[in-house]
This record gives sequence, C-alpha cells and structure tokens, in this order.
Amino acid sequence: MDRAAPSHKGFRFPPDVIAHAVWLYHRFPLSFRDVEELLFERGIQVSYEAIRLWCERFGPEYARRLRRRQPRPGDRWHLDEVFIKVNGRMRYLWRAVERLSIPLCM
Repeated sequence: MDRAAPSHKGFRFPPDVIAHAVWLYHRFPLSFRDVEELLFERGIQVSYEAIRLWCERFGPEYARRLRRRQPRPGDRWHLDEVFIKVNGRMRYLWRAVERLSIPLCM
C-alpha cells in the first residue's frame, strides 16, 4: 500500500517553513526550543509547541526519507594492510575498507 504524504493544507506557515523545522529537529540533536530559536533568528516567530505538533504529524515521513538516504554497509569488505615508517620505525597498519573502487587483481 502506498502512503500519501501528509498535507500541509490549513497550516498558517508555508510548507517550506514546516519542512525546514521538521528537518532541523530530525536531522540534528536539537530540542523543539532550539528549533524555535533558529527559526526566530531567520525572522520566523513560531512556538515550540507548534514545532512539536509538526514533528508529530510530518516527522515520520521526513525521518523515513532521511534513513533512506543514509549509506548502508555493504556485504563485501577488504582488509587493507601496509607497513609504514613512522619516526624511523616500521609500523603495521591495517583498516577495513568497504567496496573497493579499484580491482584487487590486475
């Protein structure tokens, strides 16, 4: 079943302002009052309670979009190993690399 995005119809503020407030709250570790202050600095006077209601109504859709954009770890990993010289001493360095962009065998 396809979910329809919640409608912004009937709200005092334009959809761009609502979207920005919800995005700020879900993208960064901010409180509703922090988002209220950030919007106030941009000349938009809105209460933290309105932001809370917006996040309650529109938040799940925005959060779902943000999660979809985050990269997921792949199923193929490569262990990169090398000896390097640091302050005149040889050191063994290794790291796990996900999805190599160059082929291992040439």
